[in-house]
Amino acid sequence: MNSEITIRPVTPADADRLLAIYAPYVLESAITFEYEVPSLQEFKKRITNITSRYPYLAALIDGEIKGYAYASVFKNRSAYDWSVETSIYIDKDYHGQGIGSKLYRRLEELLKLQNVCNLCACIAYPNPESIGFHEHMEYQTVAHFHQSGYKFGTWYDMIWMEKFINPHLPDQKPFVPIKEVL
Repeated sequence: MNSEITIRPVTPADADRLLAIYAPYVLESAITFEYEVPSLQEFKKRITNITSRYPYLAALIDGEIKGYAYASVFKNRSAYDWSVETSIYIDKDYHGQGIGSKLYRRLEELLKLQNVCNLCACIAYPNPESIGFHEHMEYQTVAHFHQSGYKFGTWYDMIWMEKFINPHLPDQKPFVPIKEVL
């Protein structure tokens, strides 16, 4: 790849392009356990909800979005504020070109500034590409759940992978919303 990858925050105006990247994952794989592609309105709502607290980033090559990654709530209780779930989707024609690594590195930089400590990734199993990517990014498998999701007539396991990016302190610094970081 000769073109430079640039990373920028996502806005709801990007929803149509992000949805075009996401739709094949819904329709052709068990990488997401959604059965139906969300509407454009629903996808914009998701972006707005996530960006109120967390980073949501797009990777562009020659001005066009080729992938995206974001952090979202891990659990809806205050004690979990220092843990997030990470998600990443890359245009199928652009796998293996460094987009994912660059997205995740920038995502981690921002999450560190938010005082997040734990990154958690929920991955359908088997999925050697995603597992290998997360291992490359220094995540470790911490849980394996059996027959957790049913899609395309098949039961899929689910694994959780985890990475620590900030120290766990007895007097933890408060979580900082992304709008105060950017």
